[in-house]
Amino acid sequence: MTDSEPSQRPAWWRIPEGVAGTAVAVARAAGRAALRPRATIDRARRLSTMVPALGQAVKPILTGRMDDWRAEYAYTLGEQAFVYGFPYIYNAQLRHDWVTQPRNPSTVPYAPVNHFWHAERLLDATYRDGGCPNSDTLYSAAWVSLGHEPVILCHPDMDDRYFTFELVGITSDNFDYVGQRTTGSGAGSFGLVGPDWQGTLPAGVRQLVEAPSPWVLVLGRTLVSGPDDVPRVRELQEQYRLTPLSLYGERDAKVPESRDVLKPIAPAEDPLGPWKTLNAMLAENPPPSHHDVLLQQFAQIGVGPGLDVEAQPEPVKQGLIRAAAVGTPLLRQQILSGDWAHLVNGWRYPPPQMGRFGDDFLRRAADQALLGIAANDPAEAVYLLNFEDADGNKLACYGRYRLRFPSDALPPADAFWSLTAYGEDMNLIPNPADRYSIGDRTPGLQWDTDGGLTIHLQSDMPGQDREANWLPTAKGGTWFVALRMYRPRPEVIDATWECPPLTRVA
Repeated sequence: MTDSEPSQRPAWWRIPEGVAGTAVAVARAAGRAALRPRATIDRARRLSTMVPALGQAVKPILTGRMDDWRAEYAYTLGEQAFVYGFPYIYNAQLRHDWVTQPRNPSTVPYAPVNHFWHAERLLDATYRDGGCPNSDTLYSAAWVSLGHEPVILCHPDMDDRYFTFELVGITSDNFDYVGQRTTGSGAGSFGLVGPDWQGTLPAGVRQLVEAPSPWVLVLGRTLVSGPDDVPRVRELQEQYRLTPLSLYGERDAKVPESRDVLKPIAPAEDPLGPWKTLNAMLAENPPPSHHDVLLQQFAQIGVGPGLDVEAQPEPVKQGLIRAAAVGTPLLRQQILSGDWAHLVNGWRYPPPQMGRFGDDFLRRAADQALLGIAANDPAEAVYLLNFEDADGNKLACYGRYRLRFPSDALPPADAFWSLTAYGEDMNLIPNPADRYSIGDRTPGLQWDTDGGLTIHLQSDMPGQDREANWLPTAKGGTWFVALRMYRPRPEVIDATWECPPLTRVA
């Protein structure tokens, strides 16, 4: 969702409810050991006693010697396979949780296959599933199966309200949109069509770009003007429809409620679980044919559609365990490095390929899947991330900062813009004011005498005269901000509009 959106992080990324935390801690520590062996060698030794299989896997880190070349080859090739396959693994967990695991349906997706889930209220700090959610829109989400037949997406007349349905393949790449920008605001019906389907859609149904995978994710966002506007948006959401082609046109058609989806194997249950999940997902969602050469390489270590990693020699399995343990920390570091972006005053401007990284597997895994489930095309929305102040220092939990937009340099967006702060877990930051964003629709903003706008970012209230322009930040740990611009103007997309820096004032 970079929005990244409502999500249940995979077990090895965050400790979800009901999953033992030992393997998560082991994986994170192993990642640190691989990146900084001298600083973490003692921790790595402790890991070997916590989980024997992983202890064997990290042995080369501790000793500098390898017992079997096959383990090291499996580790190095396995790292590439993990980066390639991370979106499949991630989305297997996400799909299973959203389809089968009811937790808090008002804010966390839970719906059968081919059915919409709709958020009932704007997200706040009680939502703890990461994904950098926004607090400007009500989300709608659905996992859709296109393996047997197309599914028709319908929405009512939306008038002048901003809305969008982002259509995402299993690899986290977008393949099309329905919404204000792309298909207009009038009531419409749109055909979601899976790979290789042959047939004719009913009259009045507009066919979209063919989906790249039999399973797709539909992420809807409907703009909310404020708490009083929520009931009206809920009325619109209730008119969103997903109907399999075989039922389309039937009066009061009832779509079957299937919750039959693949259950991923958590590392806490099986250190080879990520690989078994990946192999099953690749079989369910065949990769494009031009990846065959790469998949032939991965097959040497038991990774590929329908392959069995348990059939591999023990040294190969040890290498794969280590690769999976290091893989997610590697992706997290890539995100924080900012290497994927064009840097302007500390703000990370996304590349034009954002949302459709395709064969750029590292960015596809880190900057689309891990950072936010999916990422909007820049033409739909641009999210600028900032982890640093004007002097290049990381944003401090005890620091006080100011962001000032001159009157002639306010964020250029044709729909709306907002600024949101997040903690290191990519969740909204709890605060006594229950305020999570500031933007062009925030009531009561105090404008500067010259028409500019100054936003105060700090953990404590800046004073009553500045409270209206206060964006609360974290009281502990690291934090960062995201400036969202929906339907941004060209100067945002090509980075000729330069967002002002965050200035530390105390």
